[in-house]
Amino acid sequence: MSSNPEPGVRVALMVNPLSGRGQGAVTGANAATRLQALGHRVTRYDRADMAWCITSVGAALAQRADRPDALVVVGGDGAVNLAVNLLAGSRMPLGVIPAGTGNDIARSIGLPLDPVAAVDTIDACLRSGTTRDVDIVGISGAGRPAEATDLNRTRSIFAGVMATGFDAAVSERANLWTWPKGPARYNVAIARELPLYRPRSYRLELDGELWEPDALLVSIANAASYGGGMRIAPDASMADGLLDVVVVHPISKSRFIRLFPKVYKGTHTDLPDVEVRQAKRLSICTTDSRPAVIAYADGERIGPLPLTVEVQPGAVSMLARP
Repeated sequence: MSSNPEPGVRVALMVNPLSGRGQGAVTGANAATRLQALGHRVTRYDRADMAWCITSVGAALAQRADRPDALVVVGGDGAVNLAVNLLAGSRMPLGVIPAGTGNDIARSIGLPLDPVAAVDTIDACLRSGTTRDVDIVGISGAGRPAEATDLNRTRSIFAGVMATGFDAAVSERANLWTWPKGPARYNVAIARELPLYRPRSYRLELDGELWEPDALLVSIANAASYGGGMRIAPDASMADGLLDVVVVHPISKSRFIRLFPKVYKGTHTDLPDVEVRQAKRLSICTTDSRPAVIAYADGERIGPLPLTVEVQPGAVSMLARP
């Protein structure tokens, strides 16, 4: 808990206007109006050019005079990812108004998914000084420099889930399409990728312990879900200082199709084909001779393996109720 601030704090409102099938702009405008009506001083950053938003918000956060008291982001997991990269370790509180198609980070923290309720929660937390510290995950490794262009350069941290197998290949395919919209695009990409994908051989080092599985996918989870509600790591917590590493061992395509619905309930981890381990720090690479796996985190392209990730406990303060 922080000390109680006076009502009417300075809020930097970073909006992804293209999120939520183009509804982000409307959600952002409504959020700004409501926050102002509640007495807060709002500066809005809402261009579709998110690189401009990051540069502008970063400059505002670096000011000594008129520095914002809080950053509020309107968008999906990708926008939240940019925000945590801006704020990591700064102790400036972060508010989230979900406006994406997945909103898995907000869901995992237990934040309201309704935008009006989210604004009201942010207002209440600003007035009371209530924050909740959550873990984030730093990314480093040989795969980063070649991919570090434009917005990707800022993504050295993730908050939710990193995909490094079949799920990453699905994201790679889905990102090439503009239709269908929302989670349906991910499901169609699964159907297209599944007949083509072959398991990979991995080498993982978890807190110094070697693990070399063959796997259909390896998901590294700080949060419980990704992909719009798929509970890939149902027991993951964003406040325990640990990553849940979920390995799905090679299975037939027909078995995958039968078992896939279980991921939405989080009951897949009870299956013998699925193994979950925990670690604070891990390195991951593939050991086969095929092209490098491209990792995705919070739904955004990160770069090829090998990569190393490490939990940063309680590094971001969320405007959220305990």
